[in-house]
Amino acid sequence: MIAVVSGPPGSGKSTLAHALANDIGVPAIIRDEIKQGMVLASTSSPGGGFDDLNIPALHAFFNTLTVLARAGVSLVAEAAFQDKLWRPNLEPLAEFAQIRVIHCMAPQSVLYDRITHRAETNPHRQAHNDGDLIAAITAGTHSASSFVPLSMDVAELTVDTTDGYRPGLEEIARFITQPGRGAA
Repeated sequence: MIAVVSGPPGSGKSTLAHALANDIGVPAIIRDEIKQGMVLASTSSPGGGFDDLNIPALHAFFNTLTVLARAGVSLVAEAAFQDKLWRPNLEPLAEFAQIRVIHCMAPQSVLYDRITHRAETNPHRQAHNDGDLIAAITAGTHSASSFVPLSMDVAELTVDTTDGYRPGLEEIARFITQPGRGAA
């Protein structure tokens, strides 16, 4: 089982992915954490924004998912899965793993506040260009509506992360762990 946690930046994906993985007792594979690990080993300067690590992080992320899923390991996978980039990488995994998608959502003002807060308080976010994202949101050139959600023929659940989780963590965990669960 691969539980895919997706949504626009600031929608609470990483927080939910870690909570779900802890709740159901499986690993959480977080794309941004893989990229951050690459930053620590990189010779790139922080001023360059580390965009050169995006493709290697994508490959490492999907290689990790593939190895674990082929070994029969259920997991929670988190990234800003936009359809065009991510679906072609997830579809091959559906040949040997059941995939369920959780779409995180919150109002634009909440996303902006979360992105701004993490940029100000988390020094490990330098690899993810949160400052550029904040500038684009402020300038009106980026919004949650520009995010194209993952679209696959798999069970899906939408979670409002504005204030806690709706539906709650227990129901989300059941969505992942109950066999044969259809789209929600």
